[in-house]
Amino acid sequence: MDISYLGHASFRFRGKKTTVVTDPFDPRMVGTKFPKIDADIITVSHHHEDHNAIANISGNPFIVDGPGEYEIQGVRFIGLSSFHDNNKGKDRGENTIFAIELDGVHIVHLGDLGEMLSEKTREKLGTVDVLCIPVGGVYTIDEKQAVELISEIEPSIVIPMHYGRPDINQEVFGSLRPLSSFLKLVGQEQAQPVTKLMVTKDKIPDHTQIVIFS
Repeated sequence: MDISYLGHASFRFRGKKTTVVTDPFDPRMVGTKFPKIDADIITVSHHHEDHNAIANISGNPFIVDGPGEYEIQGVRFIGLSSFHDNNKGKDRGENTIFAIELDGVHIVHLGDLGEMLSEKTREKLGTVDVLCIPVGGVYTIDEKQAVELISEIEPSIVIPMHYGRPDINQEVFGSLRPLSSFLKLVGQEQAQPVTKLMVTKDKIPDHTQIVIFS
């Protein structure tokens, strides 16, 4: 399986037979282009324009956009309810965490998680091979909370997302913390970005690795 970062909180997970895209965004809101791609399945963590622009994906994808257990084209999904804020959803509503089993690799995409996870929820996630986690704060958990959550989940691979960048819409996202704040906390300031990541079940690292994308 290969992983490509499409920007913001959107990824493409391309397996041997099935391609999954998470949280496609509206480029008019985010301020950066969204690539022309197709997918078999799209997950939507919540219905905000920077996470639910499913019309940008070609083909005839199956949409998974809420809590529950699903098996689609050989891919298993578990959607877990969470909140987009630390106020039981009163500020920004609900968010769905997706655990995805693709080609034997267990991926967890936290969406716009705005709260720390209970032990019960963490147990439902099981053993996590790849964790996509927001680190920018403001609308989600921040870099300090992300580091704490990583230590609790103990994933093999961590991919930070939803952080501040100079090329995104500064009017909406200008207050997000930059990726460098997270990398400093985890001692990875010199981390070299990649354009694509290949992950197979037999080559999952024994210790947590941070992967950043260009």
